[in-house]
Amino acid sequence: MTDIPTLERLLARAEAVLGRLEASLPLPPTPPDWAAAVAFRWRKSNGRGWLQAVRHPHPIRLADLETIDDQKDRMVANTRQFVAGKPANNVLLTGSRGSGKSSLVKAVLNEFAGQGLRLIEVDKDDLIDLADILDLLEGRPERFIIFCDDLSFEAGETAYKALKSVLDGSVAAPPDNVLIYATSNRRHLMPEYFSENLESHTVDGEIHPGETIEEKVSLSDRFGLWLSFYPFSQDDYLAVYRHWAHELGVAEAVIEASEREALNWSLGRGSRSGRTAWQFARDLAGRQKPARKKRP
Repeated sequence: MTDIPTLERLLARAEAVLGRLEASLPLPPTPPDWAAAVAFRWRKSNGRGWLQAVRHPHPIRLADLETIDDQKDRMVANTRQFVAGKPANNVLLTGSRGSGKSSLVKAVLNEFAGQGLRLIEVDKDDLIDLADILDLLEGRPERFIIFCDDLSFEAGETAYKALKSVLDGSVAAPPDNVLIYATSNRRHLMPEYFSENLESHTVDGEIHPGETIEEKVSLSDRFGLWLSFYPFSQDDYLAVYRHWAHELGVAEAVIEASEREALNWSLGRGSRSGRTAWQFARDLAGRQKPARKKRP
């Protein structure tokens, strides 16, 4: 039979081991100073996650976004419902690169921040922490958009399962003050292969997709609102270029005279998009001579 001194020594050693183990475990995330900012990033270090305030969010406005009026209207309507406490949908914005998907999310934040809207940006690799993030947000009076930019998953990745659970697949209902807005160049967020068509089968002569395709489509199906963005026409591209050139202080005569150069810029970049137009406008504005100051 173990004597009492020996038992006490074993308990003391066990407590010491547990103490060292607890010290090595990551601390639970702590709430940020919600009054410090309207936008936050989920950051991780040494296994510990926390919300970092974004001191200077992008100042883009809805009025700055040209040629995507239908997408703006639908996005604003959904967000207005959400901010008002009414039912609203998670949003998936897909389509051409540089067409305004991310800018629209940022502009919506700036439009509704004064009404309590907040944004939390989460990288794809950190989606496994969504449950911890939701715990921090539950019960808060603010309305939160969890923003996943340029979202896509490769074969074999498992982070998408955490996103599926939060969207519409967990036994716990998501907080009613949280929506997920995600942008992607892929409509179904995952790569699609020709070989997957071989899994298709027929029922009474009707073609049905195979299990692999069903699995991939099921993720994007959990977003209630899909917004599609398309390549810019030449007129769209020039309209965006003129808008940003005006905003950056370029003279009207210079803007008109530089349209051909703006088109050549897009050809050189292989992309006629809003981002390319903005980049050329910045280059043009930077090359302008500053106005001569009047002598007193």
